[in-house]
Amino acid sequence: MKKSLLAGLVLSALSLPSFATEVDIQTNLGDIRVDLNEQAAPNTVKNFLQYVDEGFYEGVIFHRVIKGFMVQGGGFTADLDRKKTHRAIAYEGNNGLKNDRGTLAMARTNDPNSATSQFFINHVDNAFLNHGAQGDAGYTVFGKVISGMDVVDQIASVPTRTVGPYQNVPSTPVTIEKITRVN
Repeated sequence: MKKSLLAGLVLSALSLPSFATEVDIQTNLGDIRVDLNEQAAPNTVKNFLQYVDEGFYEGVIFHRVIKGFMVQGGGFTADLDRKKTHRAIAYEGNNGLKNDRGTLAMARTNDPNSATSQFFINHVDNAFLNHGAQGDAGYTVFGKVISGMDVVDQIASVPTRTVGPYQNVPSTPVTIEKITRVN
């Protein structure tokens, strides 16, 4: 009896749905809910959640907005001051996830292992950003928008300007008020 009860409990536990971590990106234009893919990009998700838990993203802006491409944020204040970040993380872009519309990916320099806090949301399918598409590393996808693409579309449509060395900066700041874990 004890063995069958224990086996039943184990099977029940194994059949429970496993929920991925979701976060809400609260902006001054509305909220975006993202489902993070910890299985495909465990270190990238861990890195992103460290910034979330530290409150790092409160008050940063989407500083690079290109309609028909992507919206990028996570590293600058409204004055375009760069925030201090942790060390860069290793590239996980060969995880099978694609830079499709609504996916969240890490921004980086030309070095695939240079991603820190900045991320972007693909406004359209950007296959040329996928691993191997250019014969080299792509951009690590680690999540997908599950609600709020209308907000992403709104962000992508704001007027932009050039400020010093920065192009495609929203004329009126699009601010991330905070990012919080949902579960």
